[in-house]
Amino acid sequence: MELTGAVWRKSGRSSGNGGACVEVADNLPGIVGVRDSKDPAGPVLAFAPAAWRAFVRGTFRSR
Repeated sequence: MELTGAVWRKSGRSSGNGGACVEVADNLPGIVGVRDSKDPAGPVLAFAPAAWRAFVRGTFRSR
């Protein structure tokens, strides 16, 4: 998986005190990367853009 050029962003709802956060890179063609913000050199989960959109929609509906 090629992540060169990934622009990682953290949720605006993340706490500023080192809480449990994820970062998302959605600027790459055909892939959305998700990683642990506390371990930026660690593993990355990769999703197809449509799968990521479905996940986000489902997450916000369940609130």
